[in-house]
Amino acid sequence: MRPELVQATELMRTDDPERIESALRLLQNTVYSFSMKVCGHREDAEDTMQFVLQQSLPYLQTIEDPQALAVWLYKVTRNHCGLMRRKSKFAPERMLTLDELKPSEGDLEHLLESRELNPEASVLRGERDDQLQQAILRIPPKYRLVLVLHDMEELDTAEIARITGLALGTVRIRLHRARLFVRKELMAPTSAASKPKRRQRDGGKGGRQAAAECHEVFAQLSEYLDGRLDDVSCDDLKRHIEDCRPCVSFIRDLEGTIARCRSLTVPCSEQTTSALRRMLTEEYLRLLQKAAAKVC
Repeated sequence: MRPELVQATELMRTDDPERIESALRLLQNTVYSFSMKVCGHREDAEDTMQFVLQQSLPYLQTIEDPQALAVWLYKVTRNHCGLMRRKSKFAPERMLTLDELKPSEGDLEHLLESRELNPEASVLRGERDDQLQQAILRIPPKYRLVLVLHDMEELDTAEIARITGLALGTVRIRLHRARLFVRKELMAPTSAASKPKRRQRDGGKGGRQAAAECHEVFAQLSEYLDGRLDDVSCDDLKRHIEDCRPCVSFIRDLEGTIARCRSLTVPCSEQTTSALRRMLTEEYLRLLQKAAAKVC
């Protein structure tokens, strides 16, 4: 989970107005940033931030576990997000399949060619946060939610399952497909720009056989990168990678995509949050005094 939530939980265990305001600033940025990544609408994100924090005030003084705070906060934020509210129950739900997300043999060769010709390409792409955010917003919502919670909000699979009500395996499947989707979206402008000449892969295997083996391992790449494969499966995948340079390039590109997601922040402006934070601080202190009076 994000260290900001751990810090906020510690800061709220006091009646010091400055520490409480600091905690609320952390929570404001967390809720706003999460809402922007999931919904992509600034007004919705601001409304959601205000609603969620107002709803949370009576509970903040009783929550001592950062994990419990995270699960509660993200669940309420998800439920209030404008995109989720507006979605009709009759709207078709787009499903992402591995077949549409797996790169073709030509894509793998292009990826290898691009890395050899322009090793700075991934660095340049990493500077375009706007492009990344737009790619994330194009992910079908149920996959996007899992990606944002895992790779951006730093929650683990079990915490995401508690927030979404999904089975652990479903969380992992959706995470992997969302990662592949974002990687493909970010590569699209580059892939369309040029196509390298077809060439024989390195090693003793023919291109068709090597490509077939590549597609067999793509379904396991997130499990491999997150260290969740059993020893036998991991060893088999490593043996294939050692003999397949395009796969090495693809894995590095997927790792770069994940790293970019983890580094993306969408903070709320201080002008938007300051007045609300002062009001919330005063209300929280009033609730603390009321609780203390009852004890006496």
